[in-house]
Amino acid sequence: MPNARLLFALLLVALPAAAEVYTYVDAAGNRVFTDQPRAGDNAKRVELAPPNAMTSAPATIHMRPPATAPVAAPRYDLLRILVPEPDATLRDGDGTLIVTVTSEPNLLPGHNFRLYLDGKVVGEPTRSPVFPLATQDRGTHQLSVEIVNAAGVVLERTPSQPFHVQRPSLAQKRNVNPCKKDDWGVRPECPLKDKPPEKRDIPFIPFI
Repeated sequence: MPNARLLFALLLVALPAAAEVYTYVDAAGNRVFTDQPRAGDNAKRVELAPPNAMTSAPATIHMRPPATAPVAAPRYDLLRILVPEPDATLRDGDGTLIVTVTSEPNLLPGHNFRLYLDGKVVGEPTRSPVFPLATQDRGTHQLSVEIVNAAGVVLERTPSQPFHVQRPSLAQKRNVNPCKKDDWGVRPECPLKDKPPEKRDIPFIPFI
């Protein structure tokens, strides 16, 4: 009987695993399945196969550690060389130069300025924004400055900017300030080899 089988299957699904199932034929000749038989139904217990249940291991949940936000490196809005200005021409006699730099914000703790002249580091990194440079040769030179942290990592750097040095020659200096008797061998533009011979005064001897 298909209907009886269907009812039996639905009953098995609906009943808890520990319930008992009974069956009997009612007065109309229908097969009935129930878990609560009544007296006089001549119900018989149905032997059920043990449920095919599988015990599964508890699921392991892998939790990712919370991502830590990267620490942003300090930023400078401005870094530039104030003195000399780009393409400035220096006419100092001995080529002395004072380089001055600035940054915004001001230099942070643990940071230093590092100066480059013609691609080479000048001195040690320092917090001072003033770099004295003495005796620069004639011609065009390049300056740039960096901000570095305590580990030497470059945080900011300016592009190279040129400046020019014009130093008068010894002959030009001598023309501006002619050598006097006491200057020969003292001033660089008055070497002894260029000293003109001194005129000797010949004493007057009266003719007798």
